[in-house]
Amino acid sequence: MRSYNQYCSMARALDLVGDRWTLLIVRELLTQGPCRFTDLRRGLPGIASNLLAERLRDMESGGLITRDDQPPPVAATLISLTGRGRDLGGVVRELTRWGAPLMLDPPDGDEFRMHWFALPLRFLCRDGAPGEPAAVVRLGDPYDGCDIVAEGGRVDVRPCTPDRRPDVTVTAPPEVLVQLFTGQVSVAAAMTEGLVVDGSAQALERVLPQEMTS
Repeated sequence: MRSYNQYCSMARALDLVGDRWTLLIVRELLTQGPCRFTDLRRGLPGIASNLLAERLRDMESGGLITRDDQPPPVAATLISLTGRGRDLGGVVRELTRWGAPLMLDPPDGDEFRMHWFALPLRFLCRDGAPGEPAAVVRLGDPYDGCDIVAEGGRVDVRPCTPDRRPDVTVTAPPEVLVQLFTGQVSVAAAMTEGLVVDGSAQALERVLPQEMTS
């Protein structure tokens, strides 16, 4: 682990999290929760296994992650953030917010994973029908996706699980999802650009920015 050798809190923070991939590893652990090495690598296309292992060793020595050996039926080592690591959630959230305008241009060969939307959706979505029963909007599938759960005026975004039944499942090109969940296009307009809505369109509109729900 390289150091800036500066007696400054920002420099010392960057000593721990400034290397390439480190904050994206934090993103994955915030999004997926405790996960196996293979699941972590699947969410980080482009990273070599040996580099991921090196970054994880550095993060463990810096007190950002921990490893727990789980008994059967899991029978695997799960990697998770420590309290200190979870404190980086605010940093990741602000970087996500700051980078949002950079998402307006369609991707040109960029890798994409549906579950990457989980973090920005936590502050983009709202519950437009707080008096209605809970609704679940699924983006993607249990292999790669997230569930938007609207209930009682609050919205939570969680990893997909097979035992949670969505009211609607949504798929679309990533740039169309960005436009939809940032209020730039309506559901009807997004459907002309490749949005597929399988289930209750009303449930989807419930969690969208209010100005573009019609």
